[in-house]
Amino acid sequence: MAGPLDGVRVIDVTQMISGPMATMTLADQGADVIKIEPPATGDLTRAMGGRRRGVAPTFAVANRNKRSVAINLKEPRGVELLKRMVARADLFVQNFRPGAAERMGIGYDALRAVRPNLVYVSISGFGERGPYVHKRTYDPVIQAYSGLASIQADETGRPRMLRVIVPDKVTALTAAQAMTAALFARERTGTGQHVRLAMLDAVVAFLWPESMPAYTFINSPAPAVRPPGTRDLVFQTADGHITVAANSDAEWCALATTLGRPEWIDDPRFRTPAERIRNADVRLELTAAILREKTSAEWLTAFDAAEVPCAPILTREQLLADPQVAANELIVEGEHPIGGPMRQPRPAARFAETPAELRRYAPALGEHTGEVLAELGISAAEIAALRAAAVIV
Repeated sequence: MAGPLDGVRVIDVTQMISGPMATMTLADQGADVIKIEPPATGDLTRAMGGRRRGVAPTFAVANRNKRSVAINLKEPRGVELLKRMVARADLFVQNFRPGAAERMGIGYDALRAVRPNLVYVSISGFGERGPYVHKRTYDPVIQAYSGLASIQADETGRPRMLRVIVPDKVTALTAAQAMTAALFARERTGTGQHVRLAMLDAVVAFLWPESMPAYTFINSPAPAVRPPGTRDLVFQTADGHITVAANSDAEWCALATTLGRPEWIDDPRFRTPAERIRNADVRLELTAAILREKTSAEWLTAFDAAEVPCAPILTREQLLADPQVAANELIVEGEHPIGGPMRQPRPAARFAETPAELRRYAPALGEHTGEVLAELGISAAEIAALRAAAVIV
């Protein structure tokens, strides 16, 4: 059964994570994503660690359901081939530094000339104007500029980077939503457009609701800043670690009762949600002291019975064996044609009538070059000549 984006064709010249993960989402949902790669190296994630038989796991997951075409875009003939593909496409995505696509002859105006209703998406680190436009940008750079690293500061005040590349992935998810919104708008109006997305913008918008509320109202008193390294919601038990949280009054009453501290319910420090936030450190320290007295299983059983939000802190290995993950059929296994047996998560969103699915594994470099060019009406002889001239692989 076809996915919700069946019939949509995407030309993707992005590399690394933010762009490829965004187009992977569209590919999972049925779009024909043609990944354009430089012939010599391909996407840079092809060379990342953990490879088996030359297949890098990061590339394999972020580029599934795509076709690979290896074209030298530094060659005029390569650019012309790309334009012929774009003439039949709905969406074009690039994450070059600002100005690079224009210099290559594949900027918005150049491609709109061959496909007037094209949705053209530009992903960048900082946008297209301002003092940081030409900086090389990777995930840690955005963690630093966005305030994310300072939010994670340890007890000494030293900023800390998240070990997960959150800016890249937040940008990918934001881009995927923006792409489908632009395609939907085109269905209604017949008009394409240029969609611009900066990683900095995506991450600041992502952080704001929870991490920046004190800065929302202008001309308010200076916000109180919690000291770096204040307690998080990881608690040690007699035999491991769990998390437990209580936001509503009902949850707080249930938590206090389960902990054997019903007097906390009427304690002025904890009586309202605002007071519980204001006195979070003392509240969490008191909670932590009690949780050390029993095992994780004992506490989790009691909290579940009282309908208090809680969970064990799972390792990655434990996640794979978790019964809820199994019930959701979240992890799928299969045989990569080159790398061998592999597992990966299925598309997260499930569509009742137009299911997203894993139709094909991530392609070898240039695996579909001949196939895609033949679809454009290019003869086998011309394809052979282009290959001999190193315009394609």
